Amino acid sequence: MRILVVNSGSSSLKFQFFDMEQESSLASGKVERIGMKGAILSYKRADGKKIKQVKEILDHTTAIDVALKTLMDKESGVIKELSEIDAVGHRVVHGGEELTHSVLIDDKILETIKDCIELAPLHNPHNIKGIQATQRLLPGVPQIAVFDTAFHHTIPDYAYMYALPYILYERYKIRRYGFHGTSHRYVAYRVARILKKPVDEINIISIHLGNGSSICAVQRGKSIDTSMGFTPVEGLVMGTRSGDIDPAIVPFIMAQEELAISQINTLLNKHSGLWGLSGISSDDREIEEAYENGNDRARLAIEVAAYRIKKYIGAYSASMGGVDVIVFTAGIGENSPRMRRLALRDMEYLGIKIDEEKNESIIKGKEGEISTPYSKVKVFVIPTNEELVIARDTANIVSFLR
Repeated sequence: MRILVVNSGSSSLKFQFFDMEQESSLASGKVERIGMKGAILSYKRADGKKIKQVKEILDHTTAIDVALKTLMDKESGVIKELSEIDAVGHRVVHGGEELTHSVLIDDKILETIKDCIELAPLHNPHNIKGIQATQRLLPGVPQIAVFDTAFHHTIPDYAYMYALPYILYERYKIRRYGFHGTSHRYVAYRVARILKKPVDEINIISIHLGNGSSICAVQRGKSIDTSMGFTPVEGLVMGTRSGDIDPAIVPFIMAQEELAISQINTLLNKHSGLWGLSGISSDDREIEEAYENGNDRARLAIEVAAYRIKKYIGAYSASMGGVDVIVFTAGIGENSPRMRRLALRDMEYLGIKIDEEKNESIIKGKEGEISTPYSKVKVFVIPTNEELVIARDTANIVSFLR
């Protein structure tokens, strides 16, 4: 079975094409600047052949069409006909309380995804555009929705509810939803496989550190708590998002700076986090370089971010009654030995002992253990593969349709 995975954003579209017999990626690509002058197609085949083109791509339908034509290109493609695409898996950010598993998309499911737009106004509308464009260009091909929020539907009510008037939950469904579910699910099951243990016999803390960051308590294979909440702003310090703050800060800043709702929302989402603290960049690599050169605000930004991770590790260890494995993943988690070291500093009391040499050696997409043989808690770095999770779910659902 061959699966096309689509991740549609506001002005970009990522795609990856899988042969599920070997679970291998045959090709991947990205269309950027959709609807803008000088849109860019970047494409890479599994054998290393690359394409980069500047095109006029006015909408998501055109972007999908370009992706499909690239996959069929005589010189750089991997298929001859569109009929070789057995199904399409779509990343959808928010499924709300109704869509708690990956599903075959029909008119009713699409309407439910639309109903979740108010919960994810920056993401779901663009995910829907990708679905509708693919439906037009690949009529009759099964389309599957895989939700970022679905893995967290097992969080108990006492962990997902906020201490607000209950009527606000009833009216607006204000609660913790969590995100990065496909990433946390992938690394949890992957580390269980590495350890040759059933995932339902171990407690895992999964730490997804990128421009957006979250941490998840995976107890015996199920998410029981996660740091992102009603929106992706809550939790860890991120590239431009604040993470946890005293909620009373919001009206205070609005009053002092005379900010509108849209302006405070922009401040918390686009001008805070590592960027806000450091004043340098939202890119951890640039901040770490400044740290090396003695910039004190860069040091502060990194240490604040690491300390927040450390606090969540302690909290989630307590909530699960202990932790067996900690996994770092995503851009920063996979490539920053410093952030991993600082986040786990002085945690020997939990049985966490890091091998500094191993920690320094694992970057650039490498997978491996960074804890010592004597560490009670195993610590791993595992590159995430959200697209493969989407492809697997898509293949599993489609197999039942045949």
